[in-house]
Amino acid sequence: MLVLSRKEGEKLVIGDNVVITINRIAGNRVAVGIEAPRDVSIVRGELKPQVNQSKKTGSSGSPSAAASMLQSDIAVASQLDR
Repeated sequence: MLVLSRKEGEKLVIGDNVVITINRIAGNRVAVGIEAPRDVSIVRGELKPQVNQSKKTGSSGSPSAAASMLQSDIAVASQLDR
């Protein structure tokens, strides 16, 4: 594992097409922005087991709890830059 220190506004570049930006640091919370192609899956670590499970069991047409949480996080994250 590579461990790096970054300040607000600094970026990390992964490969040719993924950029991680440190947007805000407040106490023990860090807000990050991730720029990546649409075909790159980005899932919070604590949701990964739920997403994997829903892929194994198949979707019943309704969004899973993990997918719903991801959608709400995406909406919230997009509002941070305003």
